[in-house]
Amino acid sequence: MPKSRVRKKTPYTPPTDVMPTARMAEKRAATPSPTWYPIVMVGLLLLGLIYIVVNYLAPDSLPGMRDLGNWNFAVGFGLLIGGLLMAVRWK
Repeated sequence: MPKSRVRKKTPYTPPTDVMPTARMAEKRAATPSPTWYPIVMVGLLLLGLIYIVVNYLAPDSLPGMRDLGNWNFAVGFGLLIGGLLMAVRWK
């Protein structure tokens, strides 16, 4: 069986006019989040969890919970999603 020929490839070099400059890299540098950011993030996560647990265990304990009905889940999950979105952006 004859051996196939091996083709030589040149390594890829990106065009120089498209490469980011040092100034762009400085703008993209991750600056740390403020001190209050993780506190609010954890607070939203815990508040959403507590709201959903209270809705399951005692839906009539908070004023207005009975009026909301199943929208209580939207409130609780909305708080949780807010905390998760903050967690994604935390640096």
